[in-house]
Amino acid sequence: MVSIPLSILDLAPISAGSSAAQALRDTVDLARQAEQWGYHRYWLAEHHFVRVASSSSVTLLGLVAAATERIRVGTAAVQVGHHTSASVVEAFGTIDALYPDRLDLGIGRSGHRRAQFGSEAGRPSKPPVPRGTEVRDGIVVPPPFDPGRITDRSRFVAALQALQLPGAQPLDFPEQVEQIRGLLDGSFVTGDGVELHAVPGEGAQVRLWIFGSSAGESAELAGRLGLPFAAAYHVAPGTALDAIAAYRAAFRPSAVLAEPYAVISADVLVGPDAETAEYRARGYGHWVHGIRTGAGATDYLAPDAVPELTEEQKRLVDDRLATRFVGTPGDVAARLAALRRVSNANEVLATTIAFDHRHRLESHRLLAEAWAARGEQLDTAQSGAA
Repeated sequence: MVSIPLSILDLAPISAGSSAAQALRDTVDLARQAEQWGYHRYWLAEHHFVRVASSSSVTLLGLVAAATERIRVGTAAVQVGHHTSASVVEAFGTIDALYPDRLDLGIGRSGHRRAQFGSEAGRPSKPPVPRGTEVRDGIVVPPPFDPGRITDRSRFVAALQALQLPGAQPLDFPEQVEQIRGLLDGSFVTGDGVELHAVPGEGAQVRLWIFGSSAGESAELAGRLGLPFAAAYHVAPGTALDAIAAYRAAFRPSAVLAEPYAVISADVLVGPDAETAEYRARGYGHWVHGIRTGAGATDYLAPDAVPELTEEQKRLVDDRLATRFVGTPGDVAARLAALRRVSNANEVLATTIAFDHRHRLESHRLLAEAWAARGEQLDTAQSGAA
């Protein structure tokens, strides 16, 4: 039996009245504390033109690596549609040269031709098949969110245009994954037969991950290539469990993994008691609403400054509210353990947003203590390694 790792995903959120600079300082502080509390990984999300400070996730990755000593650090995930394969590998190679064998290169499909909203022009993709809410071992699995409900795609389209050079066309995701793998292992050859070697980058002790939120291309590709996979229940609670099932079904052993290895994420907020936790969680609905309308993440509001959600607003975010784990340390740890069971994941990834940085620190500290006390374990034969 092996202990089930607990890790952190950080967006470097910006609280109302604060700044990106303070959010970055808070991220570095949390990473240092997380290492002391026994967290296994510290991953950073990449988001652009919204009120979070992790837009340059690879730059921030280097700062976090420099501020810590042992904890694995990584991206969750680099939106490779906005980056060339060479720029990603060279950046990771640079950090790995100074902090070897600690980096997780998580990559995601955002920004590619078959991106979240369909084409580059922002045409909506096919809506998900309707189904009702399910409850599995106490875990809410809502209907898949229909991106067609986001009526204003102007910001999404503008962001794509700003993040890519005029006329540039992102590669298909599988092709870019192969480029990154080739640049890391030294086998990269251009279409004209020219060998290119990334310096630094080639031979870097970097672990490649693929991220996804549904039973689609990313999950299948990760399984087929024998790579570790991370599924975003905190973003797509209606489809994340299906994503892990699809990944496991497609898995083929590789030089990287003999068995599938999957991580499941959840949005949590832990307090010393249930009432305090619920109070500190009050800004979450409005924060998600900004994302779901297409405006993007806004400044995170103080609990006392949060107005009641209207019925229309609630309908747009009810799945995210129902699937956020808020409560006492023991309650949240138990719900994370249930999520791991029903998803058949090997590891749990917690993301926490709170107005006050001290409350975010307390949430992660209390969760780490409660998780350790539970002693969650997995059969060695099923544990894999990533």
